[in-house]
Amino acid sequence: MSSVVALAAACVLCGLIAGVVAFIVGRRAGQAAEHERQAAAGQSADELSRRVVAEAEREADTLRKSGVLAGKEELMKLREAWDEEVRERRSEVEREEKRLKERDTILDRKFEILDQREKETTRQAAEISRLEKRVDEREQEVGRMHTDEQRRLEQLAGMSAADAKTELISRMEEAAQADAANRVREIRETARRSAEREAKKIVALAVQRIAAEHTAESTASAVALPNDEMKGRIIGREGRNIRAFELVTGVDVIIDDTPDTVVVSCFDPVRREIARLALEKLVADGRIHPGRIEEVVNKSRGEVEVAIVETGEQAAYETGVHGMHAELVKLIGRMRWRTSYGQNILQHSKEVAWLAGIMAAELGLDVALAKRGALLHDVGKVLTHEHEGTHVQLGVEVATRYGESPLVVNCIAAHHDDVPHESEVSVLVQAADAISGSRPGARREAFETYVKRLESLERIAASYRGVEKVFAIQAGREIRVVVTPDTVDDARMASLSDEIARRIEAELQYPGQIKVVLIRETRAVDFAR
Repeated sequence: MSSVVALAAACVLCGLIAGVVAFIVGRRAGQAAEHERQAAAGQSADELSRRVVAEAEREADTLRKSGVLAGKEELMKLREAWDEEVRERRSEVEREEKRLKERDTILDRKFEILDQREKETTRQAAEISRLEKRVDEREQEVGRMHTDEQRRLEQLAGMSAADAKTELISRMEEAAQADAANRVREIRETARRSAEREAKKIVALAVQRIAAEHTAESTASAVALPNDEMKGRIIGREGRNIRAFELVTGVDVIIDDTPDTVVVSCFDPVRREIARLALEKLVADGRIHPGRIEEVVNKSRGEVEVAIVETGEQAAYETGVHGMHAELVKLIGRMRWRTSYGQNILQHSKEVAWLAGIMAAELGLDVALAKRGALLHDVGKVLTHEHEGTHVQLGVEVATRYGESPLVVNCIAAHHDDVPHESEVSVLVQAADAISGSRPGARREAFETYVKRLESLERIAASYRGVEKVFAIQAGREIRVVVTPDTVDDARMASLSDEIARRIEAELQYPGQIKVVLIRETRAVDFAR
């Protein structure tokens, strides 16, 4: 067993030795092969480097030859371009020289022409000088002849030339003034006849197209009662009902012996209308006591306010006036319960609007503006019971406040000639107002009363010392007083006009206002004997 193990160990040892020997031999053989390979690679690298260097030298030689050729070609091209530019510049210089020669030739010709003209001008100047000398001689000769002729004429006429000229101018001026005056008179007469004819035609056409009633109803102030016993119920116990009614409405209730009638009196027509409606409702209802009175009056006041707005809107619609402020519409509606000389103001204003619109259409003017100014021309009369001032002033203020145009305001202000007219439309409004107010039956004032008032106006003004003449004009709306300048001086003028105005206020009753105008004219009179 031990021999087998020893044999196996010997075999393993031999194997190890053989492996080591084989490794050593193989390594050396590999090193030798590597040395051979490296030697062969070095030889190949040397050959490759020699070939690369040779090829590089050949390429460099080729590039050098190509660069030399390219440089020569570029040089030839530059030389050709330079030669071409030189030829072009030489040609341009030759052309410029040719132009300069032609210009010199032209200038030479012009100089020759100028020389010829200068010679001709010199010749003409000499000729003109000779002619001027001859003209001066002729003028002197004519002057001598004119002087001699003028001297002979003065001797024959017996006056100097200045006197003759003055006489001739005077006669020509007189003849021209006479002809001009005749011509102006003829033109004025023709224009007046034509204007009167056309104006009558337009006014007649406007009046013909207005089919308004000649009279308008005034607001009734009487309330009918079913029987006389109702008067006692209206008065109430110890008069408490009638006192409550008058306190709430602001009117006076007149109960007299008139059968079955009670009269309501108040300066404000709207309040009078409210009281009339309320009293009619109370009489119809039969329940009359202070609480019921206040309730019915408030209800009637609301109905009248609604009626005012509806009436104003209806009037604006009928006359074709649009875009008016709501407060102006209310004032127009209140015209229904306002009268002037017995003529209902609302009917009068609508009639004036229609007349002014028709005349404006005939004349080619602004119809809408004419109707608007005419409808509002008496709007101030609604406010005269509540505010100070004339109806013209109040109308102008309210129209201006609510945004009416200046032309409409001028129609209101100028319809009684208080201010100048600024447009043709305001003149039409004034004419339509006169037509509506002066036609038969329009106003209730009696002719006798009207004449007596005018006589009274003239009598009052003529009673003062220094008054020479008195004229009542514009239907009694203005009185003109002519005073003597020796008796009434400028300081007395103001006090005298105030005294006349205050006396008219105290002694006469009249609608609206009366304008008092004093005129003082100084005249110097002498006689040539």
